[in-house]
Amino acid sequence: MKINSFVKTHGLGNDYVVLDKDNISFDLTEKAIKRICNVHFGIGSDGILLKVDSDKADFGLKVFNPDGSEAEISGNGLRIFCKFLYDYGFCLHKEFTVETMGRIVNARIMKTTFKKARSVSVEMGKAIFDSKAIPTGFLSGEVIGETLAVRDKVYEINCVSVGNPHCVIITDKLSEDEIRAYGKDIENHSVFPNRINVQFVKVLSSRLAEILIWERGAGFTLASGSSACAVASVLKKRGLSANDVHIKMQGGELKISVDNEWNIKMTGEVRQIAEGILSGELIEDLEI
Repeated sequence: MKINSFVKTHGLGNDYVVLDKDNISFDLTEKAIKRICNVHFGIGSDGILLKVDSDKADFGLKVFNPDGSEAEISGNGLRIFCKFLYDYGFCLHKEFTVETMGRIVNARIMKTTFKKARSVSVEMGKAIFDSKAIPTGFLSGEVIGETLAVRDKVYEINCVSVGNPHCVIITDKLSEDEIRAYGKDIENHSVFPNRINVQFVKVLSSRLAEILIWERGAGFTLASGSSACAVASVLKKRGLSANDVHIKMQGGELKISVDNEWNIKMTGEVRQIAEGILSGELIEDLEI
């Protein structure tokens, strides 16, 4: 690949720009991340995936939100990154490992089309319900069915970590207007010291649920792999779903499997949008 090459790919409408640390001529600072992710002044994306070295896994990954902050993990980002590795010949086999924020993720290319990855499965680790580990400021050991006051609303919430923190709210009626109005307040509530991702969930059956997503650092999002994993884990915890469940988002569906030890596996499609070269003028603007 040429210097300063980029690839833009989406997982169910959740799109990322992928860069290789060894193949860019600039420092990926907070300012640079914000500029590249900006739809008017950059490429426009829900975040950046940066390929880095790893001495613990086959490949290393750093995930950045569009506000410049580093994310612990991204399910869709992981699948997009795996497609990038396979499509561009970094890995010669369909099974490999990725290190992200100290975690080792096992990945597998499930389906290919014309030698390009189409469906990817990743093992997302364990669902953690311990309140302090998530972390939250609740005194209870687990935040399951707790109440949270947000302005004029009181929500029943369920919190879990799947490598990053999530607040799951089960409801009979999904409202995009509501999550857009209250998502930021929940994300930044004082009871969540590291902020939190938010999902509103409607259970359709034991094997199907529909969700809306407010992503920490990104806002309203069409799809999120880690959000789907969090929702599946909470539904299993509440006895509302089977071990295998399809999570329907505005961008599409993911299959999530949660075993009895709370190990999570996620499978879904990824599709490339574009590839190209960051222009010299954009790089000049990043460094000013």
